[in-house]
Amino acid sequence: MPIKPSEKEDEYFAKLEIQRRLQAQAQKTQAVAEEEKKRLKDLHYLHCPKCGTPLEEAVMEGVAVDICPGCHGVWLDSGELEKLTTGQKKLFASLRDVFS
Repeated sequence: MPIKPSEKEDEYFAKLEIQRRLQAQAQKTQAVAEEEKKRLKDLHYLHCPKCGTPLEEAVMEGVAVDICPGCHGVWLDSGELEKLTTGQKKLFASLRDVFS
């Protein structure tokens, strides 16, 4: 003889089903967001943020920087500005002392 589930059992299994569906939806949303982020990175990688022209690499004082041939913008990666200004620190320090 089959036993009919109680209301609490139905509620418990309904909550489990809702949690399972919410987790599946969250995973799907995260996967779509990561895929979109990767697509946008591939689309814009090494392109000028201002005009969209592909960037060209040039060497300035031993540091490789990205230059846009369209708008002539210069784009620096992390740490490149410090490398370009290390030789000029004495000049900046002396100017700071003069104006202080």
